Amino acid sequence: MSGLVLTAPAGANKKKRIVGRGSSSGRGTTSGKGNKGQQARSGGKTYIGFEGGQMPLYRRIARRGFSNYPYRKEYATVNLVNIAAKFADGETVNRETLIEKGLLKKSALLVKILGNGDLDKKLTVSADKVSAGAKEKIEKAGGTVTVSGE
Repeated sequence: MSGLVLTAPAGANKKKRIVGRGSSSGRGTTSGKGNKGQQARSGGKTYIGFEGGQMPLYRRIARRGFSNYPYRKEYATVNLVNIAAKFADGETVNRETLIEKGLLKKSALLVKILGNGDLDKKLTVSADKVSAGAKEKIEKAGGTVTVSGE
């Protein structure tokens, strides 16, 4: 196996095309950019939505309607499966303990508990939101739920 030499397939390695190096190079003068016009100029680019100087569509059409974007709340979700795996019987589940156990990142502002999985431990859960299924499972296991947000 020592006689094997690795070689790239034909056409895989191409020489870089150098432009703008005099007329004798074959790619001098306009350097493949043609004659005049926006694309021939330095910095001759357009932006997305540019229509050749005509008022672009996104500016011609009136802005209408309501966007909830500035007011939306983003929740970090935690499932009961993960809570059951990390928490012992009788413990308190809140934002601080979830961060401690590594189920939440510190940047997560709001917490929602979801009901995926089963719970057989008595836990005290305090969160910004709790799904109906999760609340039912926590209370069935003998735990309590307090919802701070809404």
